[in-house]
Amino acid sequence: MSLFRKIFGSNTPPSEEEKDKEYSKYSPDVNAPLDEQFIYNFKRNGGKFLYCENEAEVKDHFENILEENDWFENEALCYEPKLFSILEENKIGYHEAKKPSFLLANCENLIADEGSILFSSKQIKQHKPNELPINIIVFATTSQIIGTKSDGLSVIKNKYLRDYPTNITTIKYFEKVEEEDFTQYGSSAKNLYLLLLEDF
Repeated sequence: MSLFRKIFGSNTPPSEEEKDKEYSKYSPDVNAPLDEQFIYNFKRNGGKFLYCENEAEVKDHFENILEENDWFENEALCYEPKLFSILEENKIGYHEAKKPSFLLANCENLIADEGSILFSSKQIKQHKPNELPINIIVFATTSQIIGTKSDGLSVIKNKYLRDYPTNITTIKYFEKVEEEDFTQYGSSAKNLYLLLLEDF
């Protein structure tokens, strides 16, 4: 766009190429690393992202989330035995939780091109997203970031040679939008925190 048009405006609408250039100032380059693409799209969807360099930071951030939301000594929904210890350390009940304040889960993958989180029955059993608690805390690692959903399905196929998971789904919307469009039909917004551990 010429300098004069920027200062004085123009009666002619900008070309598609000019629109793309303007948009790209604020969005990640399609050639940007997958982690940058994921973080940009995840935050744009309303997700809360907490980067962790080590396990100690994961625990600190988890405790901060509990404190921020007053979830100490509440109940959580959690199906993964390797996460039980962090709940026990913070006196969070998870056995037969009747009114869980939040879901604590791992995930299958983090999808960079849309900033979504891919789950399966290994993390959420047979629950549909709208049956899960509104509040979700996800623990994941940087090596779980992949490009697209189809990449995620390939990873699942190779990871589980036997005992293939069911209920493969993504959660993409992490805040309620004022005006829902058709792309959000049937989805329920979640208040989602992502604890992302650096593992490269």
